[in-house]
Amino acid sequence: MEKTATVKVDTMWQHPVYKKRVKRSKKYLVHDELGVRVGQTVRFGEIRPISKRKRWRILEVIE
Repeated sequence: MEKTATVKVDTMWQHPVYKKRVKRSKKYLVHDELGVRVGQTVRFGEIRPISKRKRWRILEVIE
């Protein structure tokens, strides 16, 4: 998996009854042709399936 990066997406979710805010996170396997490093912020988009779990591609590096 030389050209694969793991991108973690954090979202804030509020419970409908108790109104407590909880941070949820999800990891995506993305195709990386740009050679991003750990800690960089990226934008990624959907593409055709490359493997069983890889259906995303890095579009640009934001930071």
